[in-house]
Amino acid sequence: MNLKTALLFLQIFTITWFQAQDYWLQKDSVNGPPKAAASSFVVGNRAFIVAGTDDFEYKRKMYSYRADQDDWDDEVSLGGDAGQGLARVGAVSFSLSNNGQTKGYVCTGQTQTIAFMNDLWEYDRSTEAWTQKANFIGAPRREAVSFAIENKAYVGTGESAAGLKKDFFVYDPSSNSWEQVSDFEGSARHAAVGFSMDNFGFLGTGDDGTLRQDFWMYDPQTDQWIQKANFPGGARAGACGWAAFPVCYLGTGEDASHTFHNDLWEYNYFLNNWTQRANLPGPGRKNAVAFYLNGWGHIATGYNEGVFLDDLWAYSGTAAIISLEKTELVVKPNPTSDYLEYEIQELDATIQVFGSNGKEMKFAYWQEGPKVKIEVRSFALGTYFLVVKSNKVQYCTTFVKCNG
Repeated sequence: MNLKTALLFLQIFTITWFQAQDYWLQKDSVNGPPKAAASSFVVGNRAFIVAGTDDFEYKRKMYSYRADQDDWDDEVSLGGDAGQGLARVGAVSFSLSNNGQTKGYVCTGQTQTIAFMNDLWEYDRSTEAWTQKANFIGAPRREAVSFAIENKAYVGTGESAAGLKKDFFVYDPSSNSWEQVSDFEGSARHAAVGFSMDNFGFLGTGDDGTLRQDFWMYDPQTDQWIQKANFPGGARAGACGWAAFPVCYLGTGEDASHTFHNDLWEYNYFLNNWTQRANLPGPGRKNAVAFYLNGWGHIATGYNEGVFLDDLWAYSGTAAIISLEKTELVVKPNPTSDYLEYEIQELDATIQVFGSNGKEMKFAYWQEGPKVKIEVRSFALGTYFLVVKSNKVQYCTTFVKCNG
């Protein structure tokens, strides 16, 4: 096999492997009765699902899932033995480190007797105990969103007794205190999606009286909201999503025609664009939970036309799905018409280039020690995303292909 044939074979194998990542596997069904409008968080190697509602009542029961065992365990209900009356729907949840341990949190929501809540509860996995923490200082609400950045949690939007909200607040577990930050720049709404990626928060879709498909990024360093490319799957509420840098995923939910979706869309952090991925094989749904565990995204539970669901699906994502240290890579020339060059110390690194449509590109490259040269002459004009990964570090950058 000559060098040209070997390179072509390697490129075809890489493309096939890349495309094979876009698939779902059905996993063990969630314990307890089928439910919707629950909350989820991840602590260590376990994902936790808590509260929600079934055909008969609101719940406060919690279950945990281990991906390596594909099995659910019963856990202590929200509030512990003294938690009667805390069963709820439409709460937010997140994970933060407190006193050297990662802990789970559940906040706000609606109970069977109180329409809008502002309480905050912390779960310590090591002691299996719930502790009530400082109340959320905004108006009590349900169907808000939350995301965690640099060990602080941000909670905002949702529905209160006075109507829909767009205010946001940050919780610091080290001081057990809340502080108001800048309001969300989009419209006041509930039933949106929120998650964090690379020290930024993201918020999209939801219901402000009209269903929405806008998508926003929050920068905690400047306390500013930045509008990003609209979600192309159509306006909806009750969707769910998760992040796996440098991409995140958003899907499911209910649209204005009362269609329950099972689609999945991938947003690229660097390229600011969306690509449709493989549909969830299970029923369309709204008010499901989503979490990222052991390199896989997961969607579980939810509601579809009178039916509550207890299924769990794991999604193997596409580009850069594993979590590694993220480092900027300097490439030159940029823009380029023929070749791209960079230097790295890791000699075992793999190289991937993605177009703005999310498709992985075929290319030839040469490496002499730390110097790498990539041929991009055949690429169409436009912006591309370069990922270089070794066992210890992940380099990410963009470059522009221009005319010579």
